[in-house]
Amino acid sequence: MIRVLLVDDQPLLLSGFSLILSTEPDLEVVGTAADGQQAVAAVTELAPDVVLMDVQMPLLDGIEATRQVVAGSRAKVVMLTTFDRDDYLFDALQAGASGFLLKNADPDDLVAGVRAVAEGHALLAPEVTRRVIEAGRHAPADVDERRLAPLTAREREVLSLVAAGLSNGEIASRLVLGEATVKTHVSNVLSKLQLRDRVQAVVLAYESGLVRPHR
Repeated sequence: MIRVLLVDDQPLLLSGFSLILSTEPDLEVVGTAADGQQAVAAVTELAPDVVLMDVQMPLLDGIEATRQVVAGSRAKVVMLTTFDRDDYLFDALQAGASGFLLKNADPDDLVAGVRAVAEGHALLAPEVTRRVIEAGRHAPADVDERRLAPLTAREREVLSLVAAGLSNGEIASRLVLGEATVKTHVSNVLSKLQLRDRVQAVVLAYESGLVRPHR
């Protein structure tokens, strides 16, 4: 059972999200919060697996609340917003969010997103990632070898494919490797570069110049 905490200052949205998620047999809405301060306290009290976090809220916004939740718990945070704004997305990733969804996403996408993040996957389309990197930071002219130095040649190759949005299965097919081997390489990349998850790996791949944005 995946435990979910809903955080939004609009009661109607909380009710709607709760209704959608509660109909799923493997999802349990364990609580709701109306602002960032309540969210941080609720995470400590309820220990959810996934937090659906609004961006704009009173008292403490979703970005800072995400930063505190990630620092103080094992919960994964999916940011929710009505605005398709690059700065929100980039700030959310920097704060430690594992995913990003617009509030007008289809119910099926919401449910699938919660499951994906709970399983440790990033909820971020590669085209969105490229847009964020372009808007937030310019890719370096040369590859930053210092940041990538801990990686073997194979691990660098795997990282570049992760940044391209490929799943472990797709990477295995591309490199003619077993999926278990790919999982090991991904785990080694995260460990060596001290990254929390695949979202951070994607951002680092672009920031270091290993992968370049395509317009």
